[in-house]
Amino acid sequence: MIALALMTALGADPAAALNDYPTEARADYVFTCMAANGQTRQALSECSCAIDHIASVLPYKRYVAAETVLAMRQTSGERAEVFRSAEFNNAFARDLQSAAAEAEVLCFTPVLRAPD
Repeated sequence: MIALALMTALGADPAAALNDYPTEARADYVFTCMAANGQTRQALSECSCAIDHIASVLPYKRYVAAETVLAMRQTSGERAEVFRSAEFNNAFARDLQSAAAEAEVLCFTPVLRAPD
């Protein structure tokens, strides 16, 4: 809250600071999410909700860093080892994983199953 007041006093647009994800990044997340969760209207709504939540708790630069770390962890070799072991990289990954877990709880409708 103090940061928003300070930004307003300095002439910065607080809405822009809270919405710093480019449309392309949001769309990419939604397309990937829908590929994993079905190409339905419900999936579109849930995936859009998820990226909106992630954007509300994680600045875009940190999101990009976390996505990079997680992608590099999928590769093999010595050069990728720093992405698996360095604590600052682990912090980036944890931040994104935490935001994504919150988004899943908030945005995805649980599938109701009939009792077995």
